[in-house]
Amino acid sequence: MTDVVLALDVGGTKIAAALVDDRGQVLREARRPTARANPELGWAATREAIEEAVRDVRVRGVGIACAGPIDTTSGTVSPINIAGWQDFPLVRRVTGLVPDVPVRLAGDGVCMALGEHWRGAGRTSDHLLGIVVSTGVGGGLVFGGKPFGGRTGNAGHIGHVVVEPDGAPCTCGGRGCAETVAAGPHLVRWARGRGWNAGADAAGLAESARAGDAVALAAFERGGRAVGLAIAATAAVCDLDLVVIGGGVAAAGELLFGPVRRTLATHAGLSFLDKLRVERAELGARAGLVGAAALVANP
Repeated sequence: MTDVVLALDVGGTKIAAALVDDRGQVLREARRPTARANPELGWAATREAIEEAVRDVRVRGVGIACAGPIDTTSGTVSPINIAGWQDFPLVRRVTGLVPDVPVRLAGDGVCMALGEHWRGAGRTSDHLLGIVVSTGVGGGLVFGGKPFGGRTGNAGHIGHVVVEPDGAPCTCGGRGCAETVAAGPHLVRWARGRGWNAGADAAGLAESARAGDAVALAAFERGGRAVGLAIAATAAVCDLDLVVIGGGVAAAGELLFGPVRRTLATHAGLSFLDKLRVERAELGARAGLVGAAALVANP
């Protein structure tokens, strides 16, 4: 096995390490659950996944996708959903395991967008926003065919665009972020507060909505509107022509995409946004790995 990149995707529930070739194909993958409270246990799980993925193989570089905030200048990460990792020197630790090759770090939302741009639904656009609507709402930007991380690597955090100024407190410290409305647990919490009790998660809520449950339908309408408002603001600022949406909540299909598109029809009225498209992501859970590989593979 030659000319491969090690891709690492670090999130709140799992750590994935994979070998990816120069066509964006995942050749080998190892996963471990994330140890969120203890930094050294978290690193041990990361090291195990890396060592399993790279056994008997010499890679030409490492790309890392990590939940944020991150700091690409220092190579450290402080994910909100991994409490034990604050200013954790992830790049230095990975470099120690895989020496003498380039190691690149980007946010998981940026890598999702870059992966979809390389091998997924974003192949037709060089100016796109990738969004993951799941237990949180994350995002990343591709400008001119290249990942855009901004000053510290954190650009594209669309989940923290404010859509309800007097809304619920957010884990980021603000209020009324899109994440507080559209993320799966918040959809469920809002529905439960209005009498829905037919399931345990967003998938159950979607099932109820498809069956015509009024509260479940209203929850997705509200969540889709929040995502649409955040997209409208981001697209206007960044002059985008494509938005790719993935994640567990996006699996609800038109229950989410319908209100997103209706909101954009009302709120994205500038002439340069008349060709703005919203598409469903194609790469699923591997988008972050493919995008992390692209940081090094430079397709």
